[in-house]
Amino acid sequence: MKKINLFFALTAFLIVSLNAQDYKVKGNADSLATYHGNKEIYAIKNYDDHFSNEKPTNVILMIGDGMGTAQIYAGKTANKGALFLDNFKKTGFVSTYSSEDYVTDSAAGGTAMACGVKTYNAAIGVDNNKKPVKSILEKVAEKKLGTGLVSTSAITHATPAAFIAHQPHRNMYEEIAADFLKTNIDVFIGGGYDHFTKRKDGRNLANELAQKGYSVIQDINQIKDFKVGKLAGLTAPEHNERVGLRKNMLETATQTALNLLSQKKNGFFLMVEGSQIDWGGHANDITYIVEEMLDFDKAIGVVLEFAAKHKNTLVIVTADHETGGLTLNKGDLIEGTLIAKFTTGSHTGVMVPIFAFGPGAEHFTGIIDNTDIPKKIEKLMNL
Repeated sequence: MKKINLFFALTAFLIVSLNAQDYKVKGNADSLATYHGNKEIYAIKNYDDHFSNEKPTNVILMIGDGMGTAQIYAGKTANKGALFLDNFKKTGFVSTYSSEDYVTDSAAGGTAMACGVKTYNAAIGVDNNKKPVKSILEKVAEKKLGTGLVSTSAITHATPAAFIAHQPHRNMYEEIAADFLKTNIDVFIGGGYDHFTKRKDGRNLANELAQKGYSVIQDINQIKDFKVGKLAGLTAPEHNERVGLRKNMLETATQTALNLLSQKKNGFFLMVEGSQIDWGGHANDITYIVEEMLDFDKAIGVVLEFAAKHKNTLVIVTADHETGGLTLNKGDLIEGTLIAKFTTGSHTGVMVPIFAFGPGAEHFTGIIDNTDIPKKIEKLMNL
């Protein structure tokens, strides 16, 4: 009987683990991958990076999940030599290791950038002892400033979750969703509708959000037209589709969040994640990486347009880790083509780049640690 019970327990554990990671497709790191070119080259605008303010009122943190320097240059090559990222003159590198491992996962990496502490892989907003640690988003909210999260994954996924939830494991999606009800976040947009509605505890968090004054909207076209109030945009049952199917969801969601948060006269904090650069890395799929990298860069363009008009806005772009061990073996900036190779289907421990634009940008140069990011933001925003 004990053997049977053990068998069912192990089976259940494996099913949960597989379901939690079903967005990942592991690729073959031994083979070359070819990107044949981007048919839709987009124009890049240049923005003045001189600002009179020494400190920002608004801070926008943009995280390209799995985005290393090779991913960025792959996108730059595909767009024939130019990205919105080219506007960032203040640059540096970020170390990403977790408390237990040279190679971090997105949960520990996200928690470091949200809460300023090193923690174990899979931890969401908690320290090594599984005690909650207040995030930069929560500290901003306590000051009655605006707050927002945008992601192309489920909004309950590791990176966005680390900014708003406190759970011992990243796979606790329903518990993470419930943590949204404990905050006064102004706007969040991403997938994960089922984690709010199809729950083991029978709660319908979409209804509870509505009772708290949120408009719960699933259609991105309706989200685009939302003008005033608190918004819970839940754009997919689980994760959003890759960019070819979800189209310009990230740009639209980012613009909507900016429209809403700019109504907060005392300032705001917004985190925007391009989640699926990472998934292309796991799959060793250079086309997937390039498509998602360019999608993320277009969202950076939306944010830069806002920052150029609102001179009190600091924009920070970085990554939680690199994924895939991507190398670019050959390319053509005129044709926008690439031949690439991967060393792994997992994350790597290399430093990732950081870019900053706006008042306070000079604080994000050189080599820093991922835990330094929220500490610097906190100081700049006088939290």
